[in-house]
Amino acid sequence: MPCILPLIHQLTGGEHPYRQRRDAALPRLTVRAGTTLGARDSPESVLADRRDSRRIESETWQCHVSDYVVVLPDPRLSAFICGPVFAKLRDKHRTLLVGLTAMKIETKAIHVGRKPEPGSHDVTPAIHLSTTFQKAADGSLPGGYLYSRPNNPNRAALEQALASLEEGAAALAFSSGNAATSSLFQALLPGDHVIAGDDVFYGTAVLLNNHLSKWGLKASYVDMRDIGALERALTPATKLIWTETPSNPLLHVTDLRAVATVAKKAGALLACDNTWATPLLQLPFKLGADVVMHSVTKYLSGHSDVLSGTLVFKETNALFEKVRDIQHEGGAVPSPFECWLTLRGLQTFPYRVRAQSQSAQQIAEFLSKQPKIEAVHYPGLPSHPGHKIAASQMSSFGGMMSIQVQGGQAEAFKLAAGMKLFTHATSLGGAHSLIEHRASVEGAVTHAPPNLLRLSIGLEHVDDLIEDLAQALR
Repeated sequence: MPCILPLIHQLTGGEHPYRQRRDAALPRLTVRAGTTLGARDSPESVLADRRDSRRIESETWQCHVSDYVVVLPDPRLSAFICGPVFAKLRDKHRTLLVGLTAMKIETKAIHVGRKPEPGSHDVTPAIHLSTTFQKAADGSLPGGYLYSRPNNPNRAALEQALASLEEGAAALAFSSGNAATSSLFQALLPGDHVIAGDDVFYGTAVLLNNHLSKWGLKASYVDMRDIGALERALTPATKLIWTETPSNPLLHVTDLRAVATVAKKAGALLACDNTWATPLLQLPFKLGADVVMHSVTKYLSGHSDVLSGTLVFKETNALFEKVRDIQHEGGAVPSPFECWLTLRGLQTFPYRVRAQSQSAQQIAEFLSKQPKIEAVHYPGLPSHPGHKIAASQMSSFGGMMSIQVQGGQAEAFKLAAGMKLFTHATSLGGAHSLIEHRASVEGAVTHAPPNLLRLSIGLEHVDDLIEDLAQALR
């Protein structure tokens, strides 16, 4: 395979490809042979190679945008390009290039962040357990890695994949969702002010109230469905608005576009916990968010065997750099094996979440007709107060719901105990359907009514799940 650099240099009239930081965790563009260029605008970025250009024929190239497939006429060429370089290819060589298409999320979930291993050419990436990496004679790092706390090949691959799925500029992987959330808060300063939803995940409220408040971070809680209340909560010190939609466990829906408008006007950042919706169903960056958080433990890994979290950034700006420093120096990072497991789980994530959402819709409709069920909280039901907003910003309504049982807490526990297929356990997003009494887990800080049960719909056949609920309700 020839080196692609001379060809790009020739076609672009000398546009220099090396303008991005070599260590940037960026999504990618793939150059392949076969078709030609269409009318889609090129991304605004520049070419960046991640390693040594002298070995570019066997290495990957990365860029600052997300997942476009570009095609060159020579079937031997394979690399990654973008931006001004691509614009020149598009404008000057339309006869050579036909067909620029954005990769669909199912394709990204399989391909981004993965490449054959050098030497052995494994299709499935290896697990890089080493904590340290050999230096060259001059002390440089030929592989790009020094020590596994600041970076690791498996984590770098996972971060690239996560950024791509959310259509962000870069991602940082952490040892849990709470570690990711805490790291973003730690990037703020004492005296800064955070606004979160009054029904925010209780673990987020615990971080803000019990820990981060001690070094001066201030927090207020409002009903995020009430834009007026949000505006009244703003102060000159407000630096971050934290949203979660749908919320856990009440499934309140936040209008992200409206909140983004408020945040922008106030000069505050907007962060969104997108764990429940996932990037398959909701893309917060397109709705105005600056940072997206996931508990990767849930839908993205999807098999209840990984503990991990991530922050995805719309831009690789000063905030990203600061949080990356916190990640590197604090060391709250996932192990190589957990990164590897997550990459494996991501390959089926779009199909899993789509199936879980379809089943959840049917189950919610069934439960809404049961006399022993006082309320069903699911945004896919037209009766849900947030249904119209959810429909405007989500492609489907997700695999999570909560129900309130007639007769109070005792009847709720009785229903959970009567299930045969639903497992009475915490967490969500895995293949097994789960049911849990949230108030008893969250304790005194809970906003969950005592008769509320949270359901995570798994991958069992929906008819079997409905029958399981029916028999427990008899």
